[in-house]
Amino acid sequence: MDKNGIREEVARVLDKLPRQFRKQLHNVEVVVEERPGEELFLDAGLDPEYDTLYGLYQGVPLPDRSSLYPPILPDKITIFSEPLLRDFPDPDELREQIRTTVLHEIAHYFGFDDDEIDKLGY
Repeated sequence: MDKNGIREEVARVLDKLPRQFRKQLHNVEVVVEERPGEELFLDAGLDPEYDTLYGLYQGVPLPDRSSLYPPILPDKITIFSEPLLRDFPDPDELREQIRTTVLHEIAHYFGFDDDEIDKLGY
């Protein structure tokens, strides 16, 4: 699989979301990029030399928004192809990790923190 294959798999995961969740994904851009920059690691409180970042949600989670929240720019979910391809050479494991990563980042959009997401298995 390559970067385009990852894009296709991300689209497949999004298409398979239950309708009630897909309907609530407003003003969210989902992109695939090669790798996170050092600044993203540092902003997330991670060490770029030791930590791995497969995906990242940037935005204001739904529960934190008020009725006055002006969604000028879209929230953004980024999936990073290089670490996924490096760490998951088996195509089936790669597909499963892409699915897990996309669902993990969507959970952040819905307001779940990492501990809550871990309890759900993502």
